Amino acid sequence: MVTKELLETPCILIDEQVMQRNIGRMADIAARNGVQLRPHIKTHKVPEFALRQLAEGASGITAAKVGEAEMMAAHGIDDIFIAYPIVSPSKIKRIIALAEKIRMIAGVESIEGARNLSQEAVRAGITLSVRLEIDTGLARTGVRPDEAVELAKRIAELPGLDLSGIFTFKGAVFEGAGTLDLEAAGQEEGRIMVETAERLRAAGIAIRDVSVGSTPTAPYAAAVEGITEVRPGTYIFYDRMLAVMGACSKEDWAAKVLVTVVSVPAEDRLVVDGGSKTFATDVQPGQPPLHLKGFGEIVGHPDAVFEKMNEEHGMIRTQGPHGLHVGDILEIVPNHICSTVNLHNEVFASKDGSIRAIPVLARGKLA
Repeated sequence: MVTKELLETPCILIDEQVMQRNIGRMADIAARNGVQLRPHIKTHKVPEFALRQLAEGASGITAAKVGEAEMMAAHGIDDIFIAYPIVSPSKIKRIIALAEKIRMIAGVESIEGARNLSQEAVRAGITLSVRLEIDTGLARTGVRPDEAVELAKRIAELPGLDLSGIFTFKGAVFEGAGTLDLEAAGQEEGRIMVETAERLRAAGIAIRDVSVGSTPTAPYAAAVEGITEVRPGTYIFYDRMLAVMGACSKEDWAAKVLVTVVSVPAEDRLVVDGGSKTFATDVQPGQPPLHLKGFGEIVGHPDAVFEKMNEEHGMIRTQGPHGLHVGDILEIVPNHICSTVNLHNEVFASKDGSIRAIPVLARGKLA
């Protein structure tokens, strides 16, 4: 049996009981609101965990990359939505190859991308389900709601495609700005999407799926009448960012990064063996509306700040003498767990006193 003390750091340790509780809670939220749950596997990238989500009632999964979808399909998952605009010919061929074996849904947000999908679907003699992405305020990919009808009409006319629905990702954004009012953000997200779907139906486009995310807004967007599906991802583990948002409690943290103190240069400073190769840096400290201090929370040391990183070194500062020594192991909850998991070849799952290694099979699938 592997014990925590025998793990080589840095590594990610997952509490399976907490993870399973998180999986069940989100499944209950979807069921209570009468919507489908299609979790995004970008957070964990582990087929075993996706299969657990399906066993708890998820209707299918969401991926961002074709490589992620291929890995999940290879492990028996047969209903996958790629919530990302796939436009290059080589990737489209891979989507078509998957669609010949399982139920595949592709995201579109431009007529150019839709035409490319259409051509390959016709060439393969299949009908590919697609969903039109709507920009509901994040200002990333997606068509604006007031431009959706015109684009949807053009997509619906293309052969080989079935425009089955619309989807969005807005996150904790309200009226175009970041917010901690998750209920307002989720309700706005749901309302914009339902109104857009109604305009498309009035224009003669048979929209069946109205799909939203994310973990912080899913419980509120799901309650909006007319929403048919939610696609949260981070809820399986949660992270520091979501705790500060109020989307979870610290008791819901299922994944922590273990690091070892390798240097104690001062009584208020220490260095650990996890840097930017171990922890995600995409959620930066000090940015509104979260104003996070440092790159993660050091469990059991509330006054410690994970203030900076190099590739292999993490620098932590405390307000006074920390009492830690070289060789001590710390647990850190990263600001963003999804990008952190993608840096690790494996995670370690803990249950009933035993620990096992699980490969992160879909990590690094950038295409």
